[in-house]
Amino acid sequence: MTPPRIAVKLLFFINGFVHANLAARFPRVQEIFTIDNGTFGMVLLSTSLGALLAMPFTGWLIIQNGSRRIAITAVFLYCLFVPLVPIMTSLPGLVLIFFIMGITAGMLDVSMNAQAVMVEQQYRKPIMTSFHALFSIGMVAGAGCGALFVKLQSTLFVHLSIVIAVSLLGAAWSRYHLIHDKPQKKVSEGPAFRLPNAAMVSIGVIAFCCMLGEGAMADWSTNFMENIAGASKALAPIGLSSFALAMTIGRFFGDSMRAKLGDTRLMIYLGIISTLGLTMTLVFVHPYLAIVGLFVTGLGLSSIVPIAYSIAGNTKNLSPGVGLAMVTTVGYSGFLFGPPIIGFIADWQSLRLALWFVAILFIIMTVLGARYKS
Repeated sequence: MTPPRIAVKLLFFINGFVHANLAARFPRVQEIFTIDNGTFGMVLLSTSLGALLAMPFTGWLIIQNGSRRIAITAVFLYCLFVPLVPIMTSLPGLVLIFFIMGITAGMLDVSMNAQAVMVEQQYRKPIMTSFHALFSIGMVAGAGCGALFVKLQSTLFVHLSIVIAVSLLGAAWSRYHLIHDKPQKKVSEGPAFRLPNAAMVSIGVIAFCCMLGEGAMADWSTNFMENIAGASKALAPIGLSSFALAMTIGRFFGDSMRAKLGDTRLMIYLGIISTLGLTMTLVFVHPYLAIVGLFVTGLGLSSIVPIAYSIAGNTKNLSPGVGLAMVTTVGYSGFLFGPPIIGFIADWQSLRLALWFVAILFIIMTVLGARYKS
């Protein structure tokens, strides 16, 4: 494994690891600022808005500065702002910090994927899903680390400072091994960012459907397990664990499946698998069958976003950064709009019906995947 590949994988791991450590302490953040779930939901929304605003501009920044410089800047800024969360003195300050973290996380998402595309081009074979697998592993490690610090009764500032210190060491090592891509010469004046063009919209919608589905499983699967499938409070979180485990496993095998089947066939198969998995979960309303269904759903969704990012980064007549900025902008909006849409439908009718809406999006994702010609 080459140093650039290790360096980019480390960035993916750091991204997931830091995010999960902070997410594991969200209840403590609510205690510090004395805010309810609804108010904290608006705080988290500021993160999504920051990321969504930053992503279209990041492609332009990569053209001007190179993805290596943007990735390094983004990961260091992201890490440095995280420990500031517990020392804010007001709710507006907390919202501002989360908004800035969203901007830096959005920049990091686009730039590290641009680096991953260049490493993939060096290898001349599909390896994109292996990078995203490291993000999943980072999330698992971060959640476990967060639980450990809670058990040790560490203060939130000390916890996050230790995590960030370790993460910055990894980022510092990556700094010297990322691919040195040179800034591109600006041939004409244009806007500071570029919205998705027609060629990228289809791939972006595939990413949107998949990422909305990932967010739906993360946000609502435990609720479904407990209130719809009738699982006990102890068993209910196992559905989410099953989904996350399947996502990680699927990403480890995604690259070999891409090489064997090709992007189009694999997207079709994965779309069918995710649709069948969610359908099984919603039709056979039983705790253990739901766990199996969520596992199958995770397998289906595992490699779709990495494939979409790889396609965007290798599109002719577009630099990797610009193509990725287009697709991530559309795709990430699934995370932004998914939770309120599902919540609205759940309040209007039921959570079960709301998740049927997600299953329909999986069908659309499958159809669009079938129409893509590699």
